[in-house]
Amino acid sequence: MKKVLMLVLAIIIGVAFVTTVYAAEEKKAPATDKPAAATEKPAKEKAVEKAKKAGVKKFEGEFVSKDDAAKTIVVKGETEMTFDVAKAKMGKKVAAGDKVVVVYVEKDGKNIAKSVTKAGAVKEKAKEKKAEKKAADKPAADKPAADKPAAPAKK
Repeated sequence: MKKVLMLVLAIIIGVAFVTTVYAAEEKKAPATDKPAAATEKPAKEKAVEKAKKAGVKKFEGEFVSKDDAAKTIVVKGETEMTFDVAKAKMGKKVAAGDKVVVVYVEKDGKNIAKSVTKAGAVKEKAKEKKAEKKAADKPAADKPAADKPAAPAKK
């Protein structure tokens, strides 16, 4: 009688383990006709969607003034907006009249800047890097003779 009871118990435990494994496999990989790479969005699209969800906005306009005490700036575009720049990444020094791009979020009725950059600053950096790369890629023959060590004099 003990052997029969042990056999029934072993079968019940075996069935319990097999059904849980089978259920986990069904959830793991649903069948699709599309390849996995095609279903994923490019990184740039993901970043844009994430920014939209977070409420990140962009404002372009002319830099008007900066208040260091209040840590705010005023930018005039279609309308004039004031931004809190306490935690913002500021690009190059901006002066009144410069075209700027402000990336910001609205929080508690305030416009909090994430970054402030001059319009076209990204293009300028790319041009500088390209010029540096060209200078580094020039062959040694193009360099002036003053950089080469002098040959020893013959007697």
